[in-house]
Amino acid sequence: MTKVRVKGFKIFKDRHGRQRCYHRKTGHKIDLQKAPLGSAEFFAECEAIRAIADAQLVKAAKAGTLGGLIKSYFETEHYQNLAEATRRDYRKCADFLEPIKDTPIHVIDTPLIAGIHDKAAKKIGWRRANMVRTLLSEVFRYSIPMGLIAANYAKDVIPKRRPREQAYANRPWSIEERDVVLLRAKPHVRAALALMMNTGLDPSDALKLRKDQIDGDTIWGVRGKTGAEVAIPVGPTLQAAFDRIPKHEAETVLSSSRGEAWTYNGFSTVWHRFKTALEKEGVIAPGLTLKGLRHTVATTLREAGLDERRIADLLGQKTPSMARHYSRSANLADKNRETMAALEKEIERRTKTVKPTGKSVKPD
Repeated sequence: MTKVRVKGFKIFKDRHGRQRCYHRKTGHKIDLQKAPLGSAEFFAECEAIRAIADAQLVKAAKAGTLGGLIKSYFETEHYQNLAEATRRDYRKCADFLEPIKDTPIHVIDTPLIAGIHDKAAKKIGWRRANMVRTLLSEVFRYSIPMGLIAANYAKDVIPKRRPREQAYANRPWSIEERDVVLLRAKPHVRAALALMMNTGLDPSDALKLRKDQIDGDTIWGVRGKTGAEVAIPVGPTLQAAFDRIPKHEAETVLSSSRGEAWTYNGFSTVWHRFKTALEKEGVIAPGLTLKGLRHTVATTLREAGLDERRIADLLGQKTPSMARHYSRSANLADKNRETMAALEKEIERRTKTVKPTGKSVKPD
């Protein structure tokens, strides 16, 4: 059977095996009952949706406006080279700014951007508001050399802080939670979770990992979000997880139960349904996330005494500060007790080696 591909459209089978199709940029769906896949009606519907999308794009970006600046930024090489997830987040931020896209450039200043930031925090939350601020900062930064705006008016807007009472996202998993999830998960889901647990790979990177990226006892790759290279040794535990992966023909290491490469949305849907069922049974606490497995690896390494630079290298992070962020819940009490004991011992030693005159003497 010939596989139909149309640029700009996503064609797939849902979990019930039914064919689905939608336009990636606009999300407009095509009713394949009325316009069967590959038919003349189908291609006519595709062209109509493209025309609408192009018309909306032209209308959305007037020269000399905030919308125009954002459109120009989305056409830069910098934006095109960002990770897919980051581009998706920026597009969502642009959607939030849609009502004010016609704001003239000459009225944009720092107080205006600060007001937009405050309003965003109230409507879409502090985290997404900070993403809006980041997008505007990037838009202005790339617009200055082009002579489109005079300054980066978002740079001095203070980011919102996480509310003190709000638990941070992506908490580390407990050993008990890890064990029960692996025990209850179906083979294809268990394989994906085990890979994330034993490597610290970002979920999207783990799902995209190809078989040819495993050379002997090492996983070689590039982190999608930062472009940082990663080299992860395959130890006995990880090798055992690999050995239990069901056989399949996909080029990726992991696959769905149909033997096809996972999509991020597809795996997320399966994971959410599985996790919710376990929460209802009371065998895991709320708040488990796939990203939390990455934090679990960082936390475990920090508690084992590894420094932030080494943790950052394993996780594909460019700066140790991100390793510190990922391992911020590490239980360092025991390590710090040892440190304090060493400090007290050294103070005591130095005290005994000092005469009343204040001159140091060598210990016996």
